Amino acid sequence: MILRLALGSLVARALTVAMTILAIALSVMLFLGVEKVRTGAKASFADTISGTDLIVGARTGSVQLLLYSVFRIGNATNNMTWESYQDIAASDAVDWIVPISLGDSHRQFRVMGTTGAFFERYKYRSGQSLTVRDGALMNDLFDATIGADVAETLGYSVDDPIVVAHGLASFSEHEDQPFRISGILEKTGTPVDRTVIVSLEAIEAIHVDWRSGAQIPGQATSPDVIRQMDLQPQAITAALVGATGRLQVFGLQRSINEYAEEPLLAILPGVALQELWQIVGIAETALIAVSGMVIVTALIGMMATIFSSLNERRREMAIFRAMGARPRVIFAMLVLEAAVMAAIGALLGLVLLYVGLFIAQPLIDSAFGLWVPIDPLSLREVWVLIGVVVAGAIVSMVPAIRAYRMSLADGMMVRI
Repeated sequence: MILRLALGSLVARALTVAMTILAIALSVMLFLGVEKVRTGAKASFADTISGTDLIVGARTGSVQLLLYSVFRIGNATNNMTWESYQDIAASDAVDWIVPISLGDSHRQFRVMGTTGAFFERYKYRSGQSLTVRDGALMNDLFDATIGADVAETLGYSVDDPIVVAHGLASFSEHEDQPFRISGILEKTGTPVDRTVIVSLEAIEAIHVDWRSGAQIPGQATSPDVIRQMDLQPQAITAALVGATGRLQVFGLQRSINEYAEEPLLAILPGVALQELWQIVGIAETALIAVSGMVIVTALIGMMATIFSSLNERRREMAIFRAMGARPRVIFAMLVLEAAVMAAIGALLGLVLLYVGLFIAQPLIDSAFGLWVPIDPLSLREVWVLIGVVVAGAIVSMVPAIRAYRMSLADGMMVRI
């Protein structure tokens, strides 16, 4: 009986009820949407690099090594020698190793020297490989393969010339040794999108006529002569390492950290990423708090709506009382109305969320490289929906108590 009365009352006030339900639905959609984006961002962050067992560089902090080797943020405190790189590569525990050389830039984008193995071994998003959108990978000494953001921001296309600057934010450019863009990579949502990739030998080639950060006056070696030189590097910035097996990873890490020839550091990318997320993840908490406040605001709005409707329903309540309805029936009816509105709003918000995810998922992936998975509700999200319904019932108790206390005479009174 109470349920029938509550549903009839909601239908009688269809417009006001619909607006309240819509407000709750939008707030639930926002909260769960933020939750999906948060978990997607965290997963994408953790999948910036996958399939790499160790990152090796000069001894420094693990987060700093991760930042400059993977995210191209900051600079290395020192380089590791080529001899050390070869020693590590010769270890029986090493399955593969990819050298990385950083230091130069192009219009605020980092330039990275590496080998062709980088395109085979670098994985992201749980094992996806880099793919070429236009052109081909570099196959000449002065070829460059650029990330999607570099191409989009600077308006580059295949075969365009590109001049590398010495160092970061430097006005000294290697104008005597320009590169040609051989290919543009597909967008990945990783720092590779903002990187100009050349060969290790190319990094040495553009510095043939440079000493101490400046070009030697009057010296300009032709490209043909440079091609005949031994361009093996003396040092590199870092290296990505794959072990022969999981059991060898920690032993290999220990041996590198105890390397006697020079101070080196080997880090586990996953562990370092978790440390870094703890630093940048404070925004995650703030985002959840803001979206939670949106739900609270919608529930308070529902309580205000019920309060405002009481004055219009005073006679209705009085008639119920006159017909023998006990005060607790009035109380239960108002609480049930609120719970039904909250439940319908929560379910509608859930529907809107999945429709929005289905439409926006490919757009977000192509624009930001952020993969937001369309997964079933997690236990945490189920509890959020249940919490919204319970909270809706709780906040309605305030106006319900007021209705409970209304007297029959007050309800029948005609106000002028």
